[in-house]
Amino acid sequence: MPDQTPDLAVLRGDCAQCFGLCCVALPFAASADFALDKPAGRPCPNLRDDHRCGIHAGLREKGFSGCTVYDCFGAGQKVSRLTFEGQDWRTGSKEHARRMFEVFPVVRQLHELLWYLTDALRLEAARPVHAGLREALERTELLTRGTPEELARLDVAAHRQEVNVLLLRASELARADAAGGTDGPDGPDGHDGRGGKAGKAGKAGKGGKRGKGGRRATKDRRGADLIGARLQGADLRGASLRGAYLIAADLTGADLRDADMIGADLRDANLTDADLTGAFFLTQPQVNAARGNAGTRLPQSVTRPAHWVAGD
Repeated sequence: MPDQTPDLAVLRGDCAQCFGLCCVALPFAASADFALDKPAGRPCPNLRDDHRCGIHAGLREKGFSGCTVYDCFGAGQKVSRLTFEGQDWRTGSKEHARRMFEVFPVVRQLHELLWYLTDALRLEAARPVHAGLREALERTELLTRGTPEELARLDVAAHRQEVNVLLLRASELARADAAGGTDGPDGPDGHDGRGGKAGKAGKAGKGGKRGKGGRRATKDRRGADLIGARLQGADLRGASLRGAYLIAADLTGADLRDADMIGADLRDANLTDADLTGAFFLTQPQVNAARGNAGTRLPQSVTRPAHWVAGD
């Protein structure tokens, strides 16, 4: 049977086909990521009448680096062109605009799930759950095509929970195949098998390197606090980094092959010469938020950010 896995390319934002929804519907908080405060529903002052950004070429220099790491996973163009049949929020009624801004974040979450499900279907080791993944993908895609009223009523959290069960199982299968089941004594959910919670990873390169006697340390780093961690050359192949805080972590030369990256916070993480070949559930916004170079090896699902400069 031929592979019917959707193309991840369709799950990327296409600003030319959108009404600048992320620049209006979402709030900004003045910070290192945004130069100003902006409430949800108010257009960013940089948004032009043609729905394009007036400072797109200089977002980082003008204090809007948060915009450069955002992606709607294609939700913007779907809401603009399909859900609301191309009716602009500027020209419609206030109620029309309000509903459009309400629906956009919902569809964005659903499209993010479509990204993960599509990526999971590319994992050969996860074939035992491919049927369930395809069913979930079809159901999620159908939800994205609901009416504005249906989307506004949708319990996205409940749907995410159902899908996450499948994604977690796919991750376990893929990582066991890649790393020989190196979760160590800690179970796949970070428990020690006796009802206790495994301790967090240390800050000095303990992310999966071998301990005394050559035994490989646990590679379960789900939700771990690794902010600023020194993980140069760390062996994290087949690791679970789901929801891990890797902000400003030094992962220079680290082995992240076949790692589960879902929800990992890579803001300002140093991926110079790191190997992420085969890493899954890695999104473009995560990569855009990190630092890397020409030697950083990435999975085919994402592209090398333009601001990564060789030698950085």
